[in-house]
Amino acid sequence: MAARVVFVHGIGGPRDPAGELGQWSAGLADGMRAAGHGDRAERLLADVSGGTSFVYYGDLFADPRAQGEGAWSPSGPEAEILAGLLGDVVASLVAENGQETDPERRRAELRILEHAQAQTARQGGQQGSGEILRKALDVATTLLELRPWRSVGTWVAPKLMVRDLAQVARYLARGERESAGGSLDERIRARVCDALGDGPSVVVAHSLGTVVAMEALHEFTGEVPLFVTLGSPISMRAAVWPHLRPRPPATPAGVRSWLNFWDRDDLIAVRPRLEADVAPNAAGVVPVSRRVDSDGVWVHPAQKYLAQPAVAGPIAAALRDSAAGTR
Repeated sequence: MAARVVFVHGIGGPRDPAGELGQWSAGLADGMRAAGHGDRAERLLADVSGGTSFVYYGDLFADPRAQGEGAWSPSGPEAEILAGLLGDVVASLVAENGQETDPERRRAELRILEHAQAQTARQGGQQGSGEILRKALDVATTLLELRPWRSVGTWVAPKLMVRDLAQVARYLARGERESAGGSLDERIRARVCDALGDGPSVVVAHSLGTVVAMEALHEFTGEVPLFVTLGSPISMRAAVWPHLRPRPPATPAGVRSWLNFWDRDDLIAVRPRLEADVAPNAAGVVPVSRRVDSDGVWVHPAQKYLAQPAVAGPIAAALRDSAAGTR
């Protein structure tokens, strides 16, 4: 059986799965053409409904504890992880600020970042969830003064930014149990496993989806000729890496190759070289991290990565080799 493509999305608000499947496939096809795999691009688009799937789990984040659009009432563990996530992002931004070539812009942005650092620092004593959430909203307000967020309108209000980033915390907190459906993280991974089915799959995951997919693949007994992670937060030391399962984090057994792509300007891909933080599987497979450079102010979207020839070329090759192996 030839491998199929399984896309796994990251954080964000409600999505149209069919529309997203079309957009991700179109972006990947553009990248395949640029990499010299025009025939594979046409096959991908011709069989987008049969040979490709888009795993949608955003609806599972509809929170019964929320009060009004964008509001979120966190548990203690969720709030702690969210605080760590914002701390990781701010620390990464401070490090990147030193590479800014415009002295005036560097000084102006450093002042904002120093203020954000002060907001993320603990003031001493145990903090309640409400206090951590208020601090997170303050940090988000400060960060929205910076490029690229102020330029592209990715988040129009601090509470929406916190709502989306909080999805990482809610997944990793392993809570929000349903009486018959397990915890939130279990229900999300179940959707990925359903999409994988029994046959081989090339799994392409983005942002939070890289965490979800990696953990789901540990539950998958089939073959994964290629696992591709885009803009991954897996190595975020305060917020993500300590909460991954299994411990220590390792390449899933069925993965034959793992390519991890990061853009220097991607603010979510903190500590992007995953091979330093993920143990090999029994076959010795570890992530291989490669840098790409996209145009524009906001480079985190999956479509930006998929359109890169360096990303799409290996996916096309994996699909070609899988198809050849079934003949």
